[in-house]
Amino acid sequence: MSILKHHAKIETNVLLLMVGILLTVIIGGLVEVLPLFTIQSTIEKVDGIRPYSPLEQEGRDIYVREGCYLCHSQMIRPFRDEVERYGHYSLAAESMYDHPFQWGSKRTGPDLARVGGKYTNDWHVRHLTNPRSVVPESIMPNYAFLHRPLDTSDIVAKMKTLRVVGVPYTEDDIANAKADLVAQASDSANTDALLQRYPKASLGKKDKTSTSVTEMDALIAYLQVLGTMVDFSTMKPDAIR
Repeated sequence: MSILKHHAKIETNVLLLMVGILLTVIIGGLVEVLPLFTIQSTIEKVDGIRPYSPLEQEGRDIYVREGCYLCHSQMIRPFRDEVERYGHYSLAAESMYDHPFQWGSKRTGPDLARVGGKYTNDWHVRHLTNPRSVVPESIMPNYAFLHRPLDTSDIVAKMKTLRVVGVPYTEDDIANAKADLVAQASDSANTDALLQRYPKASLGKKDKTSTSVTEMDALIAYLQVLGTMVDFSTMKPDAIR
């Protein structure tokens, strides 16, 4: 109470005001941070979440490289209008292996958190090659240059680096990285082992303009997996802990 009575002295004294601000920040910080030490994780555990396959990871890197995140967020907020338009609100677990994550609030184009399976591979090829061929009012630039061959020389190094920051790639995953990448972009390869490692991966050649694996194949493989790992039709509230 004495502090409240003499608040004018504190407000007019630079030193006392700085001490007061410092104490306020310290107390506020402790109130926010200390509870985090009492829980094992700030990310809920959700069935189905897995690391990206090598082809999906390459596609994601292209997505980031081309700045797609500047116009498309991957964050559906828990509001009625967003859920009705895009689907179930985003879960933190869905982005736990993203480095960096693609959450955000800037949307020139639609949110892509649930775009996987919404359109065919052919639609994505046409859309990326010339967006206005499928969406006449689109202001998205053309990405026809993505038909070029994909550089896969550093995929093993990428996966090893991601493992350092917490992505649980196994030695088996890394040893089979290049083979899995090629198999996922093939119409004839045996993909049984691939699907064991990466369930629900989008299989088959997406870009029919080339027989080699292209950047278009990789980007579409990434887009087609977004929002598909979790089965929201069977997920119950008690399944999230």
